[in-house]
Amino acid sequence: MAMSFPSELYASRMRQLRPSTIREILKVAAQPEIISFAGGLPAPELFPVDAVRAAADEVLTRSGREALQYGPSEGFPALREWIAHEMQSRGIQAAPADVLVTNGSQQVLDLVAKLFINPGDVVLTENPTYLAAIQAFQALEARFVPVPTDGEGLIPEALPELIKQHRPKFLYTIPNFQNPTGVTLSAKRRQALARIAAEHQLMVLEDDPYGKLRYSGTEVPPIKHWDEAGCVLYASTFSKTIAPGLRLGWIAAPADVFSRLLILKQAADLHTSGFDQRVALAYLTGNDQSVHLERIRHAYGERFAVMDAALKVEMPANYQWTKPEGGMFLWLTGPVELDGLKLLEQAIKHQVAFVPGRDFFPTDGGSNYLRLNFSNSNPERIREGVRRLGALCRVG
Repeated sequence: MAMSFPSELYASRMRQLRPSTIREILKVAAQPEIISFAGGLPAPELFPVDAVRAAADEVLTRSGREALQYGPSEGFPALREWIAHEMQSRGIQAAPADVLVTNGSQQVLDLVAKLFINPGDVVLTENPTYLAAIQAFQALEARFVPVPTDGEGLIPEALPELIKQHRPKFLYTIPNFQNPTGVTLSAKRRQALARIAAEHQLMVLEDDPYGKLRYSGTEVPPIKHWDEAGCVLYASTFSKTIAPGLRLGWIAAPADVFSRLLILKQAADLHTSGFDQRVALAYLTGNDQSVHLERIRHAYGERFAVMDAALKVEMPANYQWTKPEGGMFLWLTGPVELDGLKLLEQAIKHQVAFVPGRDFFPTDGGSNYLRLNFSNSNPERIREGVRRLGALCRVG
């Protein structure tokens, strides 16, 4: 029988960490009979498998020995250059020297947390916010202060008083098709946020994994576009535009922040897979990205429309939901007495899954919210899954 170690052996920070509800739900949702709206998963049938295979063959043929060797901690230089050009196309002034390649954008959250957070330090977040960001910051014993949020995202005018009162280390925000709500921060609010950050020397971590997945509306430049004071750290990923299995993301940061992040990156894993970086670059430079991205956007736009239409038919009148213009999620609001966890228990019995909303709130609340993912189900399964969910909500 395995030894049971005393609780005193473990670091004190472990007491406040909570397991990922999403990961636990996905264990159940992976069963083929379950219609899952739970995970934040891209559609696997849209992965460019053949093109990535060709890119891998090209890398191994042309530079196999170099690709399989250790590489620079900053990232493969040619990929950093590509990323800098990509950021420029998004309206951000960036040079390759600003770019640190990471193991997905999740590692960005871990590195930034290690760099800035001491036990008890305050982090400002949207309310609700990304569950895995809460986990990453909790691991360093952060204290969360939510920023008031409405249907247009966080409210910048609330920031000066929060900054004065709590002296936060940074603000974490997902301005495009936010996870979990699907809401997009308006250009006006982005400009205001950049101005307030500069005035109050507030560090902002702008997490942009979904920005290239817009299927309706007008594109809005990143917050970093309006950052003249160097207060905004910009992070993004290839997980949603190529495939999450490559585990490739990046952060762009000013030199003093970059040098410290690099030290933490070296301590964490030396460097991100050089082979994966080279494969990604060969894929990106050898294929028309606009065609692939348009295919993803079209599919996700169609799937959102199907889910939206099904919800209008199946859900009781006292339920509302967001209307995202891109991304992978919508946010369902039920009556105040709704208990999302209890509803999930019943839903699993009826072979449909979602994520209860309360895990996305950094402090408390959220019992009457659900996050629904539409990117990873085809229209037929979306209609049937919403029918099952709506029947449960009508009974409840």
